[in-house]
Amino acid sequence: MTARSNEETVFVEASARLHFGLLDLRGSLGRRFGGIGAAAPAPTLLVSARAAETLEVTGEDFLDHYRRAGKNGGARLSVHRALPPHAGLGSGTQLALAVGRALAELYGSSTDAADLARAAGRAQRSAIGTWTFDGGGLVVEGGRRAGTEHVAPLLARLPFPPTWRCVVAVPDSVPGISGTAEAAAFAQLAAPAERDVERVAHLVLMALLPALAEGDLGMFGSALSAIQAITGRWFAAVQGGTFAPGPSENLIHHLTEWGASGVGQSSWGPAVYGIVDNEGVAVSLAERLRALFTSSGVAGAVYEGPFRAEGARVWRNSVNATEGNEGT
Repeated sequence: MTARSNEETVFVEASARLHFGLLDLRGSLGRRFGGIGAAAPAPTLLVSARAAETLEVTGEDFLDHYRRAGKNGGARLSVHRALPPHAGLGSGTQLALAVGRALAELYGSSTDAADLARAAGRAQRSAIGTWTFDGGGLVVEGGRRAGTEHVAPLLARLPFPPTWRCVVAVPDSVPGISGTAEAAAFAQLAAPAERDVERVAHLVLMALLPALAEGDLGMFGSALSAIQAITGRWFAAVQGGTFAPGPSENLIHHLTEWGASGVGQSSWGPAVYGIVDNEGVAVSLAERLRALFTSSGVAGAVYEGPFRAEGARVWRNSVNATEGNEGT
């Protein structure tokens, strides 16, 4: 493979993804998992790639896993900004896709998000991170079909109203389950009741999506919180409760008490989120959460902002790659 330009550096910035819940752990209709989610306003990661004789990696040791992606042409890969690992924010998938996209742009190969996910061995269960990398809004994916390697299909992508804001809190606590431990955890889970699966599908189709289309935050939040409560119980035997006990569970309690809608935990956590209806409320809520971290002696980060209306950003050469991260 030959780079389009030996002097060109490609930058890719991708946001953390929020996983709002699975659709089906039973798989009785031939598809398993499925899910709903969105790209968080922050934090983001930033990587760059430039043509080189061999594959060189700087910034993150765990990029060794992706060395094979550039073996035919070589590249100098740099991670300028990383997402918190094992925090429920999809750090591994977003990094894999960002590196794959940078190499694809550099060498003129396919930039299709599903192709990148397959090449990197991602989206083995959830494809939410793949589709939030691909574009903005709330995404719904249809689950993995048994016996295939296809990435779960994108079923719907709806924009969020521009006034809605998302507040994300990431406590520095016990990391969420990932990798082989996650595979083992899924193997331990009992199949949920069919009624639960039907209820989640009903809530998504007849409450969550219509509420988003009409800009009804109250209904949207109520539906999302109900989905989180049901699907959280599916994982309670492994994670110790509907939500991860400790800081995550405590933050969700406070987000609810302080008026956020659609409160929940992203994937295995510890990241949690709440949705509010304007910037001022979001800023105030974020400040209260930071104060809570300080008073309780728990370290962590809080981010707030509008849901992202687009997927990963790609540019060449002209932007300072070391600019600071959003949020504090």
